[in-house]
Amino acid sequence: MSDRDTRHQQAMQKLKSRVDEKITQATEQRGLLLVFTGNGKGKTTAAWGTVTRALGYGYRVGVVQFIKGLWECGERERLAKDSNLEVAIMATGFTWDTQDREADTRACQAVWADAQRMLGDPGVYLVVLDEITYMLKFGYLNIQVVKKALEERPAEQTVIITGRNAHRELIAMADTVTEMQEVRHAFNSGLQARRGIDF
Repeated sequence: MSDRDTRHQQAMQKLKSRVDEKITQATEQRGLLLVFTGNGKGKTTAAWGTVTRALGYGYRVGVVQFIKGLWECGERERLAKDSNLEVAIMATGFTWDTQDREADTRACQAVWADAQRMLGDPGVYLVVLDEITYMLKFGYLNIQVVKKALEERPAEQTVIITGRNAHRELIAMADTVTEMQEVRHAFNSGLQARRGIDF
């Protein structure tokens, strides 16, 4: 065995030891609160990937889309026929298009009622609150109301929150926070969003 192979084997043995120790220490079983935030692309896509994973195991999943609901969504189209998936959509589209705070607040509150029902249902294994961060930022939802619903959800239920500028209180209570960082985005160079890639 060469020196390089020996060093590689020793490094992998150390890594395995650290990973095994972490696995041994991970003894708690419960649902998680995941936050996908940041100004980079991929937050909703990551959430839909987890939806697909949960559905693949036969779990019930609820998705609430607060912003992009009127847009085409390839993942939603592909998974819509799965009887274990429920999708609730805030059917106003982008808030910068509507420019009507009162109507947007009403639409948000209506779809939030669906979210609360899902968050209260022990049979729903995963709930995605897609782009809810904007609802908090614009004042359509109260952070304390959202926190209470999250804190009182069934112990086995996992929730994914997506959107830029996640509220600091959501970040503080989350089990996992992933920040998508934009290095470059095609849209900023004049490239249109592409069907089947961006939506």
